[in-house]
Amino acid sequence: MDVVELDRIAVQEAVRVVEAVRGGDWERETPCAGWTLRRLVAHMTAQHHGFAAAARGVGGEPGYWREPVEAEEPARAHRAAADEVLGAFAERGVQEREFVLPELGGGFAGRTAIGFHFVDYVVHAWDVAATLGVRLRLAEDVTVAALAVARRVPTDPAGRGPGFAFAPALKVPEGAGPLEEALRLLGREPEAWPGTGL
Repeated sequence: MDVVELDRIAVQEAVRVVEAVRGGDWERETPCAGWTLRRLVAHMTAQHHGFAAAARGVGGEPGYWREPVEAEEPARAHRAAADEVLGAFAERGVQEREFVLPELGGGFAGRTAIGFHFVDYVVHAWDVAATLGVRLRLAEDVTVAALAVARRVPTDPAGRGPGFAFAPALKVPEGAGPLEEALRLLGREPEAWPGTGL
């Protein structure tokens, strides 16, 4: 599978778990420190809009990256944003375009940028699943691919923690599967969130 197909699988799984959220769930705490599920899904929605804009050459415009204000139906807003980014990534030649990603400090080849989006949605799909105490439905080849991207994310402590995309990397125990290893490399603590099957 190429990175566009891997991303589609991760995004659709994120949509599935977000659509399992029920009324009172929106105020639950998540693996993203200090964020409720409502805030996490607003962030996910904004990132979809931003990456779609980047794929179409306007990622440098900050308005595309703004989180929606207290959407009445967060799951519906998230699904619409997911459809938008998947449509943008499906356009001919997208992997050869330059994506401007302000949060990451500049321009990136489309293939690389879509890889960032892919690993982010594997992790965020897990964040939502962990909050709800349900398992992700991602095949091993998808999680192996996510691990390959996670291993390339810089681990310099100066670029990890509050205000950055990922928390500091955690030690990976011997025998960890690819999803657990990817999560720990990106600062998640799977053992703190039982019910996800890791």
